[in-house]
Amino acid sequence: MLREECGVVGIYSKTGKDVAPLLYKALVALQHRGQDAAGFAVFDGKKIIEKKGLGLVDQIYTKDDLIVKGSIGIGHTRYPTIGKCEMKDVQPTVYENIAVAHNGHLANYNELKEKIESWGYRFKSTVDSEPMAYYIHKFGLEDGVKAIMKDFEGAYSDVAIYGGELYVFRDPHGIRPLVWGENKDFIMFASESVALDINNIELKGEVGAGELIKAATNEKKKILQGERKNCMFEYVYFARPDSIINGKSVYEVRTKLGEILAEEAPAKCDVVVPVPDTARTAAKAYAKRLNVDFDEGLIKNRYIGRTFIMPTQEKRKEAVRLKLNPNKKVIENKRVVLMDDSIVRATTMKEIIGLVRASGAREVHVRITSPPIIAPCFYGVDIPTYEELIASSHSVEEIRKFIGADSLAYISIEGLKRAIGLEICEGCIKGKYNSEYVQRLAEKKVWQKCKC
Repeated sequence: MLREECGVVGIYSKTGKDVAPLLYKALVALQHRGQDAAGFAVFDGKKIIEKKGLGLVDQIYTKDDLIVKGSIGIGHTRYPTIGKCEMKDVQPTVYENIAVAHNGHLANYNELKEKIESWGYRFKSTVDSEPMAYYIHKFGLEDGVKAIMKDFEGAYSDVAIYGGELYVFRDPHGIRPLVWGENKDFIMFASESVALDINNIELKGEVGAGELIKAATNEKKKILQGERKNCMFEYVYFARPDSIINGKSVYEVRTKLGEILAEEAPAKCDVVVPVPDTARTAAKAYAKRLNVDFDEGLIKNRYIGRTFIMPTQEKRKEAVRLKLNPNKKVIENKRVVLMDDSIVRATTMKEIIGLVRASGAREVHVRITSPPIIAPCFYGVDIPTYEELIASSHSVEEIRKFIGADSLAYISIEGLKRAIGLEICEGCIKGKYNSEYVQRLAEKKVWQKCKC
């Protein structure tokens, strides 16, 4: 099971209006990208004011938090993937007159930390936005971003307050998304367009790869241009289906994923059942293309926490049973296709198939809207180590036997590319990364989990 990563938002008021209420709504819209903590920072004309907390956005903020004055602000929803979440790691990172919120992952974090500490800075957290803030503090905004794009390995879509101005920048490959929009009062930047929608701000486009933008003047500078490499998991899993990122409708991409899977790997079946929730759109399209029923054969209990943090495999199995319950009337005596977005360790899918068979399914076929994941991610997706990725050491047939399916098929890499219609990062599906540095890490099997 994959985990959502972080979400960022930045807002500039052209008319001097307070942005805190808009930041709150944007963070609610981006809640799916991180549920462990959230925060925002607002510049009130003299100083940066922070409002942060652990938990869900609507649990953190009170009405008093949203009346803070300031026409410039940035926000962040956090999904840490190592250890427990502590207040020191809740973003945005604030250092003197600088605030930074970050989505992505720095593959050379340890080297950067050592270098920055030699300059006299002392780290107070483990998050990637902290080295960003120190670089900007040492070199200034534009020169700092130039140095970041030269020295930082990985992916980053960042929003920053510096000198009472809002700036945004994106790594030279444009791996993690960052869109922008505008209305008569505000300019907004966010990980997904849904954050704009909730604030009635019209989507205008995206921040370019390797680009730095000053919001107040809409001044854009191309700092460093690399080969464009979009993250395919934004479309397969992370983003909300009603989002538009990199000019592509997530809903339309997922529809195409289902249609292409129906072409590449049709199954003789009676009903197509999505594994809640992200495969639903693709499952519906798959069923329509094959002219078979689509139905909700697995019902999700939305009040159960994440299963991957359970301490033992038996506890994780128990948590799957608590989280998903088969709808027997839909699957009993049926040939069932289960549609999911990915297989990581395969233990969850094995348990789901067991539940479906126990509820009377005659056959269970599995279709996956991503290719086999054979290698970890160094760019902000919490994909485990080689040893934990079943596809890194097992064939599709071996995986099929392990999970107990009658058939198993993944979308092809070419099919995935056709559905998305953009150049994609191939690190996790081919072991082919975007820089020699990260490639060496992968070959040495040196991997650190994303700290976002």
